[in-house]
Amino acid sequence: MTTRDVYVLEYLRTARGKGSAKGSLHHLSPTELVVRLQHALVERTGLDPGRIDDVTLGLASQSGEQGANLPRTAALLAGWGDRVPGVSLNRFCASGIDAVAQTAARVRAEDLDLAVAGGVESVSRVPMFSDDGPLWSDPDTIRRVGSIHMGIAADLNATLDGWKRDELDAYGLETQTKAAAAWDAGRYARAVVPIDGFAADELVRRGTTLEGLAALPPAFAELGAAGQDAIALAAHPEAGAVEHRHTVGTSPALADAAALVLLGTRAAAEASGLAPRARVLAAATASTDPVIMLTAGQQAVEKVIAKAGLRPTDIDVFEFAEAFSALCLRFRRDLGAGPDRMNPNGGTIAMGHAFGATGAILLGQCVEELHERGGRYGVAAVSGAAGLGVAVLVERVDA
Repeated sequence: MTTRDVYVLEYLRTARGKGSAKGSLHHLSPTELVVRLQHALVERTGLDPGRIDDVTLGLASQSGEQGANLPRTAALLAGWGDRVPGVSLNRFCASGIDAVAQTAARVRAEDLDLAVAGGVESVSRVPMFSDDGPLWSDPDTIRRVGSIHMGIAADLNATLDGWKRDELDAYGLETQTKAAAAWDAGRYARAVVPIDGFAADELVRRGTTLEGLAALPPAFAELGAAGQDAIALAAHPEAGAVEHRHTVGTSPALADAAALVLLGTRAAAEASGLAPRARVLAAATASTDPVIMLTAGQQAVEKVIAKAGLRPTDIDVFEFAEAFSALCLRFRRDLGAGPDRMNPNGGTIAMGHAFGATGAILLGQCVEELHERGGRYGVAAVSGAAGLGVAVLVERVDA
């Protein structure tokens, strides 16, 4: 078996809507969100969809409207023909980035020539934990695995790392400020496809202040007192007590969104009249203690950089899913990634986390930002439940 280069050829997404019945995408099913993007992809690129070898989408809650192999259903409804396959992938919050990683690996291994990867999540219509797996609902599994809520894991990490409330709030303000500035500067305009007139991430909280953030109550104290802290401390007694320091202002808001990334070989790109925008150099998965949970994304980043023979200082852009402020501060400290390189246009605390779609959004935005600033290397990464993480490394390609 030979290997060959694989390229990001195009990327588009919906804006992120509030993950509630008040959100601007709630009226559309997750399948319809994907179909709308599939139509937009064909319109933007002039691509013959019959050339697409597979569609792999991340979905973190595969039940109800997000069950029954949504990607295959969407391909059929989009008119892409009977011969375009589809498959759903679930690596929790890292599903979308893993869909890109696995699709890239298949292209590199000559299984595919031209393929679509990405993800979708309609939290407003298919609530978190609605798949009702044992990791969420079986008391014995929860006890034996140490399955805790992500917010408790975030507070545990903050406690163990020693991050103070004002440090967490400062990061929350920073990401909101950067997100608002990026939207004002048109940094997201190229990628976002308007859906029924909705064309901007609606969770950005303009006018956020440190004083306002400081006034917010801890978001997870009651959950901790109800038994989650006990599970966390059974695994990490060195914490002494879980200090609940994260609020809704320093936690990722739930969102509805979809994103698609077109991947292929250079030959497939040329045959379709497309210019490669970035080369996918490597990907890495990682796992860690399921109670600590949220550090695996950073471990995947460190792993993929080392795999490519690079150093953190070689990376021009890090798009790292903001799974709570504490993990972002840890990432910045350990990798030396300052505000100009890590999430330079804001992140999921400001704009929302649409589980299955988030990783594809981050990968696409990483490519966009590399072109914006003329950088060479970028990494996108997400941490997920049960201590999972995935990272993808790309290199900018100029047409």
